Amino acid sequence: MPLRMSTLFLRTLRDDPADAEVASHKLLVRAGYIRRAAPGGYTWLPLGLRVKNKVENIVREEMNAIGGQEVHFPALLPKEPYEASGRWEDYGDGIFRLHDRSGADFLLAPTHEEMFTLLVKDHYSSYKDLPVYLYQIQTKYRDEARPRAGLLRVREFTMKDSYSFTVDDEGLNEAYDKHRAAYIKIFQRLGLDVVAVEAMAGAMGGSRSEEFLHPSNAGEDTFVESPGGYRANVEAVSTVVPDAIDYTDAPAPEVKDTPVSTTIAALVEVANQLAPKANGVWEAADTLKCVVLTAVLDGDQRQVFVVAVPGDRDVDVKRLEASIAEALDVTGEPSIEPATDEDIAKHTKLVPGYIGPTLMQDGKALQMLGTESETGIPFFVDPRIVAGSAWVTGANEDQKHVFGLVAERDFTWDGVLEATVVRDGDPAPDGSGPLAARRGMEMGHIFQLGRKYAEALDLKVLDENGKQVVVTMGSYGIGVSRAVAALAEAHHDDKGLIWPINVAPAHVHIVATGKDDDIFTTAEDFANQLEAVGIEVLYDDRRKAHAGEKFADAELIGVPLHLIVGRGLAKGTLELKDRLADTREDIPVDDAFEHVVSLVRKYQHQVH
Repeated sequence: MPLRMSTLFLRTLRDDPADAEVASHKLLVRAGYIRRAAPGGYTWLPLGLRVKNKVENIVREEMNAIGGQEVHFPALLPKEPYEASGRWEDYGDGIFRLHDRSGADFLLAPTHEEMFTLLVKDHYSSYKDLPVYLYQIQTKYRDEARPRAGLLRVREFTMKDSYSFTVDDEGLNEAYDKHRAAYIKIFQRLGLDVVAVEAMAGAMGGSRSEEFLHPSNAGEDTFVESPGGYRANVEAVSTVVPDAIDYTDAPAPEVKDTPVSTTIAALVEVANQLAPKANGVWEAADTLKCVVLTAVLDGDQRQVFVVAVPGDRDVDVKRLEASIAEALDVTGEPSIEPATDEDIAKHTKLVPGYIGPTLMQDGKALQMLGTESETGIPFFVDPRIVAGSAWVTGANEDQKHVFGLVAERDFTWDGVLEATVVRDGDPAPDGSGPLAARRGMEMGHIFQLGRKYAEALDLKVLDENGKQVVVTMGSYGIGVSRAVAALAEAHHDDKGLIWPINVAPAHVHIVATGKDDDIFTTAEDFANQLEAVGIEVLYDDRRKAHAGEKFADAELIGVPLHLIVGRGLAKGTLELKDRLADTREDIPVDDAFEHVVSLVRKYQHQVH
């Protein structure tokens, strides 16, 4: 049966929602696909649910094709499995925790690694049972601090997560490659352009990791690519490290007055005025910028640390967040923010605006920063701070900087972190040319988890020699509800949505315009004939709506093909509007059925 606009639960809007920032949010709400229920939570309306279900079915078909088997876990889960894996604490404030009436701890699942692991442990005990690929399409919950952009940054979302269980790394590699190929096919069928990029595993753990990003200015991720084919999320880019420098004959460091020079720009200007460089001029790249940051740990704990970067570089907080937990040897995923005045005030030896790694006394550099120093403040450096490199940096005295401070000779550090923004033109780590940055939305992420969760939850099987071995796991996720938003973001014009044929709520939108009964009878006949051969129809059968309203709704809703039954019927023609090709044509009534069917089949074939 065709969907009928006269009875469809739908109210389109002419104005954008006040809180909408991106096109997908505006259009999905205006076209009646979703409605906001709470901050970061949306109700799926009939048209939206049709699109979402089609995305799910494509994902399901391709997962089944590689041997995946579907299961379905509860969203409400007990604390104990997550406590065993360490993630009950690691997630910090990022998850929803609650108690039942007996006081037992539960959470709304942000992801289900632990539950999949325990399920396999409960069922399988031999290598003969493996490999097995299990997946689900399930609602996930994360306590997003700042939900925004409609379905792109929410607290409740739909995700496909699958897990491979194999007896060894060889099996894991095979499972990973199968899932990777399936993901490429899924996005092709969805009509969604994606690129696979190297990524960080983060709190998930594991080794090999790739993200599937949809290039879009509305995306919150940044990735880079080179002419030679290197692609990576900026968090996973490795800096090309300069060679160490022989500092045997380097002159001793010297403290100089640098009044009113609390910024890099001011320091460069003052240095060139008061302490001219022997060979050339001082530039920002000659300076060492010591940035005081705070890692916000579980609860209200705040860990102050300092990272030193070249003065012509800016700190990238997201890149730091990818590695700071390991660097500080803390659990969870700390967020990083600039140190506040209160944070700095607790460390009285720091002189804001003139902070450096050392304090000069009697011509010697005394380590000021670092866990083994007097302050005890963890001190990290960017990879460009190599042994023998000389810097202009803060002298830890008001209005003074030290010139010629040599790395390794005069100061040391607790660790090296990828700390700075990756810039256009930076060299690719594989030597394939200069990098260029692009924005993207994360659509999928695949990990080689290894044995982290299997070891934590004691998932073992007997191998062919009768010896117990820990099972090897992989994890593979796709954002289903996010894919709907990405498709809307990628496929629209200034009039409304333009859905790809495979995910559209219907294939053809029949619009009956006018008052004559013949128009509505003809439109009804076409709707029924098309539905009979598997062509999904949205039929605008509203008698009281005027033509302009119907056309505006049709363009907003975004069904790819419009068949308009109107005044041309008297001359024996119908109008076919192809939103995908942006064309209009008049076709004879007698040819319309075959023409529309062949056009739908053509588009369907293109995405398979």
